[in-house]
Amino acid sequence: MMVNDRITILGAGTIGMSWAALYLATGRQVTLYDPAADIESKILSFIDSAKASLTALGWEHAGSSARLIFDCNPESAVQGAQFIQESIPERLELKHQLYQTIEPYLTEGTVVATSTSGLQLSQLQLGFNNPAPLILAHPFNPPHLIPLVEVMGNAKTSETLLKDAEHFYQSIGKQTIRLKREIPGHIANRLQAALWRESIHLLKEGVASLEDIDKAVAYGPGLRWATLGPNSLFHLGGGEAGIGGFFHHLAVPFQSWMDDLGSPNLDTETIELLTRSMAQLNQKTSSEEMRQRRDQLLVEFLQSVQALDCR
Repeated sequence: MMVNDRITILGAGTIGMSWAALYLATGRQVTLYDPAADIESKILSFIDSAKASLTALGWEHAGSSARLIFDCNPESAVQGAQFIQESIPERLELKHQLYQTIEPYLTEGTVVATSTSGLQLSQLQLGFNNPAPLILAHPFNPPHLIPLVEVMGNAKTSETLLKDAEHFYQSIGKQTIRLKREIPGHIANRLQAALWRESIHLLKEGVASLEDIDKAVAYGPGLRWATLGPNSLFHLGGGEAGIGGFFHHLAVPFQSWMDDLGSPNLDTETIELLTRSMAQLNQKTSSEEMRQRRDQLLVEFLQSVQALDCR
């Protein structure tokens, strides 16, 4: 069955709410299950807050909750669904329990896509008698704006359903990448963990303030990485000789920098330092102001990319 109109979201935390806002903006019917008592008011508030961004990106149903259904039972929530986006908390036992609950009620050909940010597919599959419908489909926060979705299947996964999921995500503007094998944290989280580790090291060593370290990324390499990614950019940096020329000029210094990178631990002292530093930054810029700036810049960048793609 090709994925189309009826979607179920299991779990409406930060990621689940963001998925719901996007799927509703595309005009699809969304059934949402989350046991939280105040989930209806939270999701409606989030849909409203995401309306401007999704409207700017061209989704004509942005902000509409007309096709949103709340269901307090996971069994009935998944019945008849053509695509299921599972985004419950990152606890393996909870996910296994949910999978065991819903499996008897799944329609044949339905994809169960887990948004897990770190759990491995082989671990998650143990919650199913027949794990063929389960795929890894990790978005990047906030998924109603960020295009990336990391997808993965294995020998126990239906290749047809995996391809259906990829086509579905691509049909709503997502950029899918496929993991060839399991690794903790997948791809994008490992990359950002490497950068964050070094930013923490720089802060602990007193090299710069948290604010200036963030500025170094946002106004420097972060802007370039948003266009092509590091390997392609270093290839361009090599001029006519490409990445070979880049290595000729900069391999030795780059190796010395990599050898000198820090390895801080997220211990109590480090967490307290980061918390204090972030509180100081929050005195200048509130979290809500940060969120609004993030979303506005993401929308403007994505609009620019859309315009280039249409040329």
